[in-house]
Amino acid sequence: MTDTMIDRRNALAGGIALAAVASTVRAQEKRPMYGLIGQMLAAPGKRDDLLAILGEGTEDMPGCLSYVIAKDPANADALWITEVWTDKDAHAASLKLPSVQAAIAKARPIIAGFPQHFETIPVGGHGLKS
Repeated sequence: MTDTMIDRRNALAGGIALAAVASTVRAQEKRPMYGLIGQMLAAPGKRDDLLAILGEGTEDMPGCLSYVIAKDPANADALWITEVWTDKDAHAASLKLPSVQAAIAKARPIIAGFPQHFETIPVGGHGLKS
């Protein structure tokens, strides 16, 4: 094989790889990740019960990249939920899952409110593939 043939082959392989990367970047730009950060209040004294219910109903959610439930150290009845999804449609679809519907129904009587709610566009970070 000649050096010219090897150079052409390398150039072709490099071009294909570059096109694949560009295609992936364009796809990510079209469908940005979707994030939610929200505070949820439990009925007085029911935070641990609510935490347990939320933990049960959040397994196996397609498109969920991160779902973190945290206790609020300043409010004994508050939780913070931080979510990252592949896109907004994946989040919407998760709300229709039987396990999520069951968790919502079980939790509803002890949820006292949602005082803070923020939508975000995650772009990367530790634990997330950008």
